[in-house]
Amino acid sequence: MRKFKKVAKTKSGVPKKYLSGAKSKSAKEKEILDTKRKYKAGLSIDVKKVSKSRAKQAQKKTSKR
Repeated sequence: MRKFKKVAKTKSGVPKKYLSGAKSKSAKEKEILDTKRKYKAGLSIDVKKVSKSRAKQAQKKTSKR
């Protein structure tokens, strides 16, 4: 069986690497956990909403020249 390296996680179990670069780490963590809960329960996931949320979190601030 393949072994995986242990990774640093937050108190709620989300790998810290997933939250790096996010504007609001708590909001991103909440969205990840909500999607995980829906997936495990077999509920439908609004992929468009999730994608939009993750893209918005990753946007970098542009500076005026």
